[in-house]
Amino acid sequence: MPVTRVDAPAALPRQDEILTDEALRFLAALHERFTQRRDELLARRAERRAAVARSGRLDFLPETAGVREDDGWRVATTPAALSDRRVEITGPTDRKMTVNALNSGARVWLADFEDASSPTWANVIGGQLSLADAFRRRIDFTDEVSGKRYALRPDEELATVVTRPRGWHLDERHIRVDGAPVPGALVDFGLFMVHNARLLAERGRGPYFYLPKLESHLEARLWNDVFVFAQEELGLPRGTIRATVLIETITAAFEMEEILYELREHAAGLNAGRWDYLFSIVKNFRDAGPEFVLPDRNAVTMTAPFMRAYTDLLVRTCHRRGAHAIGGMAAFIPSRDAEVNAVAYRKVKADKDREAGDGFDGSWVAHPGLVPVARESFDAVLGTRPHQKERLREEVKVTADDLLAIGSLAARPTREGLVNAVQVGTRYLQAWLGGRGAVAVFNLMEDVATAEISRSQIWQWINTGVELADGERVTREFVRQVAADQLLAIRDEVGEDAFFADGWQRAFDVLMRLSLGEEYVDFLTLPAYELLDAEGRG
Repeated sequence: MPVTRVDAPAALPRQDEILTDEALRFLAALHERFTQRRDELLARRAERRAAVARSGRLDFLPETAGVREDDGWRVATTPAALSDRRVEITGPTDRKMTVNALNSGARVWLADFEDASSPTWANVIGGQLSLADAFRRRIDFTDEVSGKRYALRPDEELATVVTRPRGWHLDERHIRVDGAPVPGALVDFGLFMVHNARLLAERGRGPYFYLPKLESHLEARLWNDVFVFAQEELGLPRGTIRATVLIETITAAFEMEEILYELREHAAGLNAGRWDYLFSIVKNFRDAGPEFVLPDRNAVTMTAPFMRAYTDLLVRTCHRRGAHAIGGMAAFIPSRDAEVNAVAYRKVKADKDREAGDGFDGSWVAHPGLVPVARESFDAVLGTRPHQKERLREEVKVTADDLLAIGSLAARPTREGLVNAVQVGTRYLQAWLGGRGAVAVFNLMEDVATAEISRSQIWQWINTGVELADGERVTREFVRQVAADQLLAIRDEVGEDAFFADGWQRAFDVLMRLSLGEEYVDFLTLPAYELLDAEGRG
């Protein structure tokens, strides 16, 4: 029998309610059957990236052409609880967000253990407790400042929960089987399943999942096998689990049909994840030449030709196969400035109008205040219909060149873009290393993808020798000078005591190490997690 060991920094209140004998046995079974395959697929990622570096190309897979050309297959019929997804809210699984998201008026809540969560032990276990308590209506939240108490509305008004486990690349070092860490994805999935799957299945409300950062259909096949095994072990009918896949890597964009095919008995849809998609482009083509250099991240809108190709292909693929197409994030956070809000709301509405008009069946927001804005856009197109899968978008013809037309953007990187990358990257990492994964920065809700695109662009601009719009060439020394000025500005803003007490220097050092290093690090959360692990945060 495999030996499962919990090697946590400290026992948390009610931790034993989550780490039951049944749960630990289930995690051991998942680990024993699937971790080696996970490891092999991560190695394949590296091999594929090396091939991209040699050729500067990606293309649709010739060996799976039969899947793409076969008009005869569809994904499983959508369950009633996921039929109408016109507005989805995203956020971490702390108790306050759990109550507010479920009460938000959104049709779906993406309960996030991934990019919107810092994987401290407290967050991993506390998030599972929040969800288990919410499903059993034993959760509330009282604001420490105002004293206001928040409680759940009636069941029929609550958002449907779709849980996002961590990506395949991250381990959970606090749970080990025979000395080896269990993949974080299996920990998040397994604990959720043991404690909630039967209850949700009885209510016709799940279990449902979002699958992040897949890079190939083989990784989707692995998830499908995990689902089949989990349902057999827990006595659930095959096909009870439903999954929506985030198409947030450039490699996955070339395998949308294959990903749906592998998951077809469990598939619910695909989602267009903007920031991680841009991060993936930079990561894969970081040394492929100037034609793959992106301008400032805020200059890359969803109307850019290569982004339009990606989203149009996603809608066409989903509707052809009977799946939901879910649009991207509206990350704006309402402020006390009425003028700022008015401008932002107009931009959000225009973005959601475009998505609804393009055929998407729903979209994401980061704040409850944006739910009515997004709902208005989709109500105008959908009316009383739950979705628009009948819009097949047969006119869409997307080629590999269309998806890779990065150089079609006329904009060039700017000094302001570099400053923003340093500021946002530092501010986000300071929060993440302190245990918060969803952070308001400059009126936008940011998550890990924010820091990833920030540090990746700096690295690429340096190593490509980019010349900014003002004529300045981006070198390591230039970045050091700009970054040092921004760190001083942050120090002046927060005050010297808070600067040193709250880990600002440490966050800045991590950002600089990743941005200025000779070798590119695939995921910043890998070295950053070492800091969380060493200090026992939470």
